[in-house]
Amino acid sequence: MKTLVIVPAHNEQDNITSTIQDLRQHAPDMDILVINDCSTDRTKAILEELKVNFLDLPVNLGIGGGVQAGYLYAQHHGYDIAVQFDGDGQHDAAYLDALTRPVREGRADIAIGSRFVKKEGFQSSGARRMGIHFLSGLIHLLCHVKVHDVTSGMRAINRRFIEEYAVHYAQDYPEPEAILYAGIRGATIVEVPVMMRERQNGKSSIDALHSVYYMIKVSLALLFGKLTIR
Repeated sequence: MKTLVIVPAHNEQDNITSTIQDLRQHAPDMDILVINDCSTDRTKAILEELKVNFLDLPVNLGIGGGVQAGYLYAQHHGYDIAVQFDGDGQHDAAYLDALTRPVREGRADIAIGSRFVKKEGFQSSGARRMGIHFLSGLIHLLCHVKVHDVTSGMRAINRRFIEEYAVHYAQDYPEPEAILYAGIRGATIVEVPVMMRERQNGKSSIDALHSVYYMIKVSLALLFGKLTIR
C-alpha cells in the first residue's frame, strides 16, 4: 500500500540526518515527507543536502499545523497510509513495519506506537507518565476508547482518517485530541508495542514550566471536543 511517513521538524539540525538515515534503512518502501516548520537553524539546508522531499512552511504552525499539512499532502497525492514520525530521533524506524501492519491488514483505522504496552526503552519522567495516565483515563471516559500512550507521536492511519485529519486536526498539542476525535468518529484504534529513545539533542516543546499549562489546556480541549465533535 502506498505509504507516506510525515516527519515534523522545527530546529532539528542535530537530529534530522540520523532520523532520515534511520527511515531510509528500515522503511525503504515508504515515501518520506519532512515538514520544515519554519526552522531558524540549518534544518532546511540539511534536508536539501540529504535530497529528501520536504515542505518548507513560511510561518511556524506548530506540531498540529505541521502534521496536518502532511495529511493534506497525503490526501492530495493519494496515499493509502500516513505515518507520523518525530524528527527528534526518539522514534525507531525498525518498528514501522509492525506499526503499519494492523492498518495494512484492515484490522485498525489507527495504530499507535506505545511505550507502555511492554514498558521497554525510554519511559519518560514519572510526572509525565502520571499526566499521560490522567489523559488516557479522561479520553476513555469521554469516548470509551482505551489508549495508554495517548501522547505518542508515532502512529499510522488509513485513508479514511487521512481524509478526516486533513480537515479536522488540533493545532497545539494534537495527539490526545486526535484520539478523541477518532474515537467519537468510530475508529478502530490499536496500540503496537515499540521502544523509544531519549532525545539526544535539543529540547522538548513541552518542558517542566509548560507541563501544567499543557495538562489544563489539553483537558479543556478534550472536554470541549466531546461536546462539539459529531
